[in-house]
Amino acid sequence: MKPIITGSEYLSESTGPRPPVLLDVRWQLGGPNGRADHEAGHIPGAVYIDLDSELAGPAGSGGRHPLPDPEAFGAVMRRAGVGHDTPVVVYDGGQGWAAARAWWLLRWTGHPDVRVLDGGLAAWTGELSTGVVEPAEGDFRPRPGAVGLLDADGAAELARSGLLLDARAAERYRGDVEPIDRVGGHIPGAVSAPTSENVGEDGRFLPAASLASRFSALGADGTAQVGVYCGSGVSGAHEVLALELAGHRAALYAGSWSEWSSDESRPVATGPEPL
Repeated sequence: MKPIITGSEYLSESTGPRPPVLLDVRWQLGGPNGRADHEAGHIPGAVYIDLDSELAGPAGSGGRHPLPDPEAFGAVMRRAGVGHDTPVVVYDGGQGWAAARAWWLLRWTGHPDVRVLDGGLAAWTGELSTGVVEPAEGDFRPRPGAVGLLDADGAAELARSGLLLDARAAERYRGDVEPIDRVGGHIPGAVSAPTSENVGEDGRFLPAASLASRFSALGADGTAQVGVYCGSGVSGAHEVLALELAGHRAALYAGSWSEWSSDESRPVATGPEPL
């Protein structure tokens, strides 16, 4: 199943026999959560999910956005109405990172039918609602491990034996700037692949053929195992989704640079080249 859905496709499915559960995951790095925006207006039927507290565990040794406890995540999803066999559609404010994080978590915990609204809220041309949604309890039970997950050692090994993509901005990869983490640079052997280059000016994913060409040029030749990391496992999920559109299954290093760089014993590379 294609991992994205258009606004018109969602509208059609929302009035069909199996309407998707709709999750609003609006979020911005370093800003307030998106609840106020959700209450001011959301796609009708959407349930708000907070990325920092519900799609991540407490920040610490595992990075800024470590994976949430699977049982706690399952409880959040059930309260939002998610069932094991119910379709799920996720959207955010348009950047796609937060929606992709929810998509990846649901995929990783075994949900078979979850898609991201391509282009986010801007892709919705219908009216917005301010009503509080109180869905019936879902029956989703997480089964972690359904898609690839890397730890720090696994990411380091993949950078040597396969293809490890760094989804952050190129200047952070090079180590020119580092506005958040302890030190700038990248995991030795990782290839720079900014998430911003997966989408067009409208914030929607590029056509699958264009994405396939992009990742092929970066080394995704269909034979090498592929992994992705970013700053804290959010924009990296967006790159995993883009790779899936291009025909590649990729593992996510969820701790990402925020975990890697916090350990002074781990090596750091700088400059435009992988090593």
